[in-house]
Amino acid sequence: MAVLVVDDDENILHTLTLLLKSEGMECVACHSPQEALAALKKDNCQLALVDLNYVEDTTSGKEGLALITALRKADEELPIVAMMGWGTIGIAVEAMKRGAADFIEKPWDDNTRLLNVIRTQMKLGAAQQRERKLSAENALLREQGGITIIHQSPAMTELLSTTRRVATSLMPILITGENGTGKGLLAAYIHRHSSRAQGPFISVNMGAISESTFESEMFGHTKGAFTDAKSERTGRVELADQGTLFMDEIANLPLTQQAKILRLVEERQYEKLGSSQTRRADIRFISATNADLDSMIAERGFRQDLLYRLNGITLKIPALRERQADIQPLAENFLGRARQHYESPARRFSAQALAALDSYRWPGNIRELQHVVERSVLLAQQEEILESDFQLGGRATTPAHPGDELAQLTLDQAEIWFVQQALKRHQGNANEAAKALGISRSSLYRRLGKREPP
Repeated sequence: MAVLVVDDDENILHTLTLLLKSEGMECVACHSPQEALAALKKDNCQLALVDLNYVEDTTSGKEGLALITALRKADEELPIVAMMGWGTIGIAVEAMKRGAADFIEKPWDDNTRLLNVIRTQMKLGAAQQRERKLSAENALLREQGGITIIHQSPAMTELLSTTRRVATSLMPILITGENGTGKGLLAAYIHRHSSRAQGPFISVNMGAISESTFESEMFGHTKGAFTDAKSERTGRVELADQGTLFMDEIANLPLTQQAKILRLVEERQYEKLGSSQTRRADIRFISATNADLDSMIAERGFRQDLLYRLNGITLKIPALRERQADIQPLAENFLGRARQHYESPARRFSAQALAALDSYRWPGNIRELQHVVERSVLLAQQEEILESDFQLGGRATTPAHPGDELAQLTLDQAEIWFVQQALKRHQGNANEAAKALGISRSSLYRRLGKREPP
């Protein structure tokens, strides 16, 4: 804890320095208003103890009142206590109007009262900061909504097992995967299983921030930092202190801003826009992208040193078509959630509808599946959702020219496709489908990544 003490009396500065040090507080001693304003930019002070009289005279308090105004402009939340050797009640009232929270008369007879005033104002200032930070966090949480990860597939089971192991470390994590695979959900999952689970989880879409507002959004700004800065703003980095900062779409970060993020990740330091005071960030970093960062580095679109800092551990989320066993459980979950929001007779999927979900390629992944299910709930006219309610149209299941489709699949994906087609031909009869393919029933289920029914 640091206290900014401003007084032109060397004896006062020396006395307060010793007193504060004995109470475990650091004293930033300044002899003039100019020195104090310079120190405030450099040092992180929790309170200012300000004398009202300096060079011009010893009674008007003019210089001290101007200093209080300047301090309040520089930091609107800094608790300020005025000290008066000579003065009137009118000057004390004016000091309070300008932003002082309390005042002390010099010389003071009791160190106890002085220390009580200092501690009280520091506690009030800290409480106001916590309230402001909590309010901003709650606003972000309302935007982000709830989080759920549903999985049955071996691919996701293995990924989440790895995720839980690495979550306990503080290493930066880079999450990769196609659009709509749930990278934000995995980031929140990591936070929940980390030692910082009780701290804030702050998510920011790096591609949605314009270059002109980047520093203000990420690092915050002081009052008056630019034309429209009518009040101080808390940035995402400060909100994430003691918690996790999730930087989504990191590949969309302009090169001009990448150096600032590199310094933040590397040194855990930053400055608010409009302030030269260096702040420290106690943050766990998670980033995500669907881009090929190695190619971007080769094309000079992304800094290699930033990638090295971000990918301490890399987790790749499989596309939905690579985790077939998760499609139906996810669809059932989306159905239940959609029924809570829309009036619809829909209660379940028909067998044909489920087969259509399983055989569709899902280029938009989980996000597309959610939209398709929500649309089907709105369109359904009976308890059972039909394949036609999905409105998948020509994009749906079996391609017009299977050879063209198969040429784009991996061997594992092609195997799944053949099994699905066999099931479709035999109306979902696993025994008949397995017989037609020349494999056992258990082998059929294993290829689909599903558990064989008892």
